[in-house]
Amino acid sequence: MNKILETIYNRTSYRGKYSSEPVPRAHLEEIMKAGLSAPSGCNKQTTSLIAVDDPDIMKKLHEVIQPPVCETAPCMICVLTQKIYAYRDKCFNVQDYSAAIENMLLAAVSLGYQSCWIEGHITDEDKIGRKMADILGVPEDYDLVCFLPIGKAEEELKKAKKKDFWERAWFNGYGKN
Repeated sequence: MNKILETIYNRTSYRGKYSSEPVPRAHLEEIMKAGLSAPSGCNKQTTSLIAVDDPDIMKKLHEVIQPPVCETAPCMICVLTQKIYAYRDKCFNVQDYSAAIENMLLAAVSLGYQSCWIEGHITDEDKIGRKMADILGVPEDYDLVCFLPIGKAEEELKKAKKKDFWERAWFNGYGKN
């Protein structure tokens, strides 16, 4: 099977315990480069990234992430976005950072790591993303919308059950096979 397709089919959201084994900066850089290589609406490049591998900063970030999630990961990549309008009222920042996140999730798996897209947990009314952004010195015109814990899985991967292909995909019209 094609390696890219194999990575796509084998990727899963990992919420288990992570090994304390550090992730080399070269690997974090590769993962971030993959993210920043994603398509960007009208090439506005609204997505920016911060990798965090300093244990003291990780501790500070995890102190504001309530309830706790993925706190055993040795590092994380924080995803920032800016609302930059492409034309009229069209802003593609959500599409931009979503494409970047998916590229990074796939890159992480291809390098032997696991991760999970943590967004809703930090973008609620309690503004955890802003608290994290403040710890990292992020300017006010950026939103920290997601973080990806990165590390080696210590537990068995649990794949989510997906609906059958033919329940969600058709040819030449809705519901047609």
